[in-house]
Amino acid sequence: MSMEHPTSPALIRIPVRIVVLVVVLPVRMVWDVLAATGRLLDRTLLRPTGRGLEWLYRKVLAPVGRGLEWLCREVLAPVGRGLVWLLRAVLVWPWVGLWRYVVVPVARYGVAVPAAWLYRALLRPAGRGLLRGLSAVGEGLGWFLPRLGRAVFVWPWVGLWRYVVVPVARYGIAVPAAWLYRRVLSPLGAGFLFLLEKLLLVPLAALFRYVLIPLLRYGVAVPAVWLWTRVLVPVGREVRDALALCWRVAGFVSRAVGWGLKWLAWNLLGRPLVRIWWGLRWCGRNLVARPLGQVWRGLRWCGRNLVARPVARVWASVVRPAGRWVRDGVWAPARRAAVESGRAAREALGSARAIVREARRDAWRVLVGSVRPVEPREPEAARARTLGSTTNVSGAVPAPEISLRKRG
Repeated sequence: MSMEHPTSPALIRIPVRIVVLVVVLPVRMVWDVLAATGRLLDRTLLRPTGRGLEWLYRKVLAPVGRGLEWLCREVLAPVGRGLVWLLRAVLVWPWVGLWRYVVVPVARYGVAVPAAWLYRALLRPAGRGLLRGLSAVGEGLGWFLPRLGRAVFVWPWVGLWRYVVVPVARYGIAVPAAWLYRRVLSPLGAGFLFLLEKLLLVPLAALFRYVLIPLLRYGVAVPAVWLWTRVLVPVGREVRDALALCWRVAGFVSRAVGWGLKWLAWNLLGRPLVRIWWGLRWCGRNLVARPLGQVWRGLRWCGRNLVARPVARVWASVVRPAGRWVRDGVWAPARRAAVESGRAAREALGSARAIVREARRDAWRVLVGSVRPVEPREPEAARARTLGSTTNVSGAVPAPEISLRKRG
């Protein structure tokens, strides 16, 4: 049984890093650029534009829309109703009378009734006889043509394949080729492999085992091991110890120099700067911060007594009552009027739809005539069909493909 070697982790990490560097990193950089651009556009363009459009709608478009609504309700709607009545009296009713009392009777009793009698008495019997004749001819051709095609196109090729091609391929090609392989090619191949093994492979194996391996072992490997263990390893240890001693000396010197520089920096720069900072802090606290604190208290007292309290009194006594008056006396009646106008507009639209529907029904009656009364019939049984396909459940009647509303 063969053992599979585990895949090295480096063979997985390196392709993954290459894919991340080539594919994921450019996509992430492009995404970050697009996100930053989108945030910049949102802050600098989209939000100001939205606020401007909101102001335009609230200050300009909404008042214009209310004016147009009033114009449509008070002027255009009555004019439209009058025009509809006039157009119906001038263009619809004369044509309705002409269609109902002239065209429909002429078409029904002058064209439809004679055509129906001609179809029932002449065309349908002639069509049935012609269909029966064509059916008999088709049955005869359907019995004769397959047999003729089989005798002309199939049987000759079957006989040629069975009695000519197969015997020639079997006894003229396959049998001689098998005999040639078994009696000639197989013995020649075995002899060639025997000569190759004895004349080439065996001398090469002996040369490798008795010449090359001893030469590499005692001429290269043993001297190299002796040189490594007797020369290179002791020299490397001495060099390592010398480098370690130099590193320790350099560390001691660097620490001593560092402590000296630190002491000089503290005594020459640190202490004077700290004392200067304490003096500046005392001056700022006693000469700047305390006077400014006193000034700030005075300003805060002035702002509270001169600005905040008067503004609060004006808001409580003037602005708030005025706002409540605007809300109760102006905004509420305007909103009620807008609601009533909207309801009136919906009622006007509903009456217009009813008028259009009645006109369409009258036009349909004029064009087609009175609707034929539907004869009473038995209710149809529920028809089942499998969900998601057009195949029916076994034992169930197939459901129609049109709805009951379209069937009338």
